[in-house]
Amino acid sequence: MINTMSKAESESKEPMNEQAVANIYASMKTDINQIYSKITELEMEVSEHSLVMNAIKPLDPSRRCYRMIGGVLVERTIKEVLPAVQRNKEGLEEVIARLTEALERKKKEVAEFEAKYKIRIRKGDGEMKDESSKKEGNAQGVLVGPAGANE
Repeated sequence: MINTMSKAESESKEPMNEQAVANIYASMKTDINQIYSKITELEMEVSEHSLVMNAIKPLDPSRRCYRMIGGVLVERTIKEVLPAVQRNKEGLEEVIARLTEALERKKKEVAEFEAKYKIRIRKGDGEMKDESSKKEGNAQGVLVGPAGANE
């Protein structure tokens, strides 16, 4: 899923021209975005695990509950399910920590690449105006009047 190039590979394969540098840079930025999205996805799962744990902790440990395991709904007791959910949550948190470390390494690699090839990101005035008009045009909201206004 995540395409990474070791420093030895990147140093041995010097880019031939500006287009090659731009392609490598775009690839590196894509890798960073993929790591960000995976971290966000896993953080959502940790949040869901926390919600489940908080919901079932105060209940009687012998009470029946249902758990999805590999696409199959299985009946268990809260006493059996709570430790499993806790272990899963801890495992997810470890993966998030490793991905965060990988993200920091990748950011450092990108910064070194930017410094080495003197890469600067430019945005023209036209692009900035387009973005601001898109934000205004896409804004959606709900207008709610005072309670009892339509009665």
